[in-house]
Amino acid sequence: MAAAASTISPLPNSLAWLRDLLREELSPYPGRGALVVRMVSAASIVMVINMTFQIPFGVYGAVYALILSREHPHATLQATKNLIVSFSFAAVYALVGAVFFSGEPMLRLLWVLATLFLIFFALKAVSNYSAAFNFGYLVIVTIPLWDSRISAEQKVVQTLWAVGAVAFATIITTVMEFVYARSRPVDSLTSAMVERLQSTASWLRSPSRGVAAPSAEHQLIRLAILGTSRMRRDLLRSSSYSPESTQQMGAVVALVGRLVDLGANLSGLSTEFSKTDLHRLGRLADRIEGLSHDLLSRQTPHRFETLEESRATTVPLLQEMEETVSLIAEVTSGSDSLPENQSPMTCEQTPSPFFVPDAFSNPSYVRFGIRGGLAAGFCYLIYNLVAWQGISTAVTTCLLTALTTIGASRQKQVLRFGGAIVGGIFIGFGAQVFVLPALDSIAGFLMLFVAVSVLSAWIITSGPRLSYFGMQIAVAFYLNNLQEYKFQTSLAVARDRVAGILLGLVAMWLIFDQLWGASALVAMQRSFVFTLRLLAKLMTPVSKASGVTIEEAYRLRETISTNFEELRQQADGLMLEFGGSREHNLAARSYLLRWQLQLRIIFVTRIALLRYLLRLPGFEIPEPLLRTQEIADGQLADRLERLADRISDKVPSSLATYDTQLSVASGSMYDSKSDTSLAPHSRSFLLLSSRITSLLTSLETDIIAYQSQFASVKPVRNAGRHKEPGGSLRSPPNRI
Repeated sequence: MAAAASTISPLPNSLAWLRDLLREELSPYPGRGALVVRMVSAASIVMVINMTFQIPFGVYGAVYALILSREHPHATLQATKNLIVSFSFAAVYALVGAVFFSGEPMLRLLWVLATLFLIFFALKAVSNYSAAFNFGYLVIVTIPLWDSRISAEQKVVQTLWAVGAVAFATIITTVMEFVYARSRPVDSLTSAMVERLQSTASWLRSPSRGVAAPSAEHQLIRLAILGTSRMRRDLLRSSSYSPESTQQMGAVVALVGRLVDLGANLSGLSTEFSKTDLHRLGRLADRIEGLSHDLLSRQTPHRFETLEESRATTVPLLQEMEETVSLIAEVTSGSDSLPENQSPMTCEQTPSPFFVPDAFSNPSYVRFGIRGGLAAGFCYLIYNLVAWQGISTAVTTCLLTALTTIGASRQKQVLRFGGAIVGGIFIGFGAQVFVLPALDSIAGFLMLFVAVSVLSAWIITSGPRLSYFGMQIAVAFYLNNLQEYKFQTSLAVARDRVAGILLGLVAMWLIFDQLWGASALVAMQRSFVFTLRLLAKLMTPVSKASGVTIEEAYRLRETISTNFEELRQQADGLMLEFGGSREHNLAARSYLLRWQLQLRIIFVTRIALLRYLLRLPGFEIPEPLLRTQEIADGQLADRLERLADRISDKVPSSLATYDTQLSVASGSMYDSKSDTSLAPHSRSFLLLSSRITSLLTSLETDIIAYQSQFASVKPVRNAGRHKEPGGSLRSPPNRI
């Protein structure tokens, strides 16, 4: 990549950015339609039961039924257990607080303020974020109930109904997930493998057709970065395969992941394809599609013979891909059909400690509790002073939008407010005026409910940048029509909800953002530095005692992939930060995103190169190449560490310069060999190696040019070697 320009790059067009965001987030993907159907079905069943028996707090049951469905029933079961336990503890806490503090107004106020601080502190100090959030959410929802002028018996009953309604809805959702898991012809593991195979085949066909396929290439790189760790950890381990079948399917998963890695690297190489090469690419795509068809039909894949002309190919990585496809068929050749996963089993998990390691030593957690408690306490005082309990959603808004950086908080605030406007004003008001007067039965209302739920669920199943908007559409519509089991002739519910959200936003902007608030740019730079250090570890020579093993490479791969996604979310939040440094922050944001693209390519290339360095079957290369590459790996790791130190202002001097052609120079050792059987592997190996060094050199040049241009800007500090940036940004993507 070229060096940084002498002037700040022009900012991207906002409408173009929004269009690209919507296209990316709302596009269908494998399994999305089925997940939406399950979500809407569960919410609809709960809604019908709640309306039939007029269950109190039924609106929350419908909401949780909509958001609880997961891609695997075991994950849904775990979420259900988490929810019921945390809600039960919250109910006990609220009842105990009422017994001791509800009789005296001043004690009640002090208890509420202390509780709000405790809730926000727990969001950071408790290791299970979802449990802490669910606990705090139910307590905040029941605070207005205990302040209302009804009998104590009614307050207790309503509090218990809040737990019961949600527990009932989650049980229904979990049962539906298990029923679906037993009835569907293809399990989640097979679906994930088929998605990767079809994405690889789709890209391989684009060169043979003479058309560019940027979307297919982007999808292939995304899957390569994602890796197969989740498939092995969550899907394979929680399956009901026999031990022999588990080993067999584990090998297939590894080979499919290898195929995706090779395809992603081939897509990024500037390669001229001959007619013979294009023919082979098309034939390879046919074989991969045949494999995906066999997996879907649970048939043993056909065995493929290695192409004779594969020895003479000039296309790097092509022979490795052909051999990988043949290996997938060979792994399953000993059985008449592929093993079936009849029912999911619970996989054993090591229980994590209740608190995070630095829960009581990290002052940032206390500061976060103070910031959130003051903002929520301000909203609580306001709606009680004006005697307007309808705007109690202000306190909930503070809980939902309290994130570490200003930009991340404002991003969630915009999504919450926008969803409330769309679901409460446009859809809610429109339905009350034009649709609901013509409905006279639950069946008629069910049609409207399903239509709105489908729209919301489709948005919820998008990425974390947009999913919360869909959640808020559903919540606003449900509160308008399910809070009371009668036809709503008043528009006060939607009005009060929007007014409450506005009050919560004002409190967050005036209090939460002003007390120890951190810019999203700080988090972006910290994430980028942390990624550099992880890549440096991934570059460690494999022959050393501390070198990267296969399992450690899997763990690093998953962490780096998560870090890439976090940096992108932080970049979105930065767009909502304002002030005198906004212009520079946006320019720095564009550079960081550009540098991350280079890191992504380096990362994907290194994953493919590791297969040669770890001497996996089918990736054998001469020993002299390995020894030379180990020297280059040590230098690459050192360069990445120095680059991270430079960005975090630990090393102000210029970066050391290394011989970037070191690993390429070893190619002459191979060419002198008489055995030409490994020539394609060696050429691919050398090409990948030189690609990493050239990309890293370009990245260094770009960063040095940028820092020289903006030398007066205060650097980011505290981007230490062992501080994970994701720890302070925990938040569930889909919360009420």
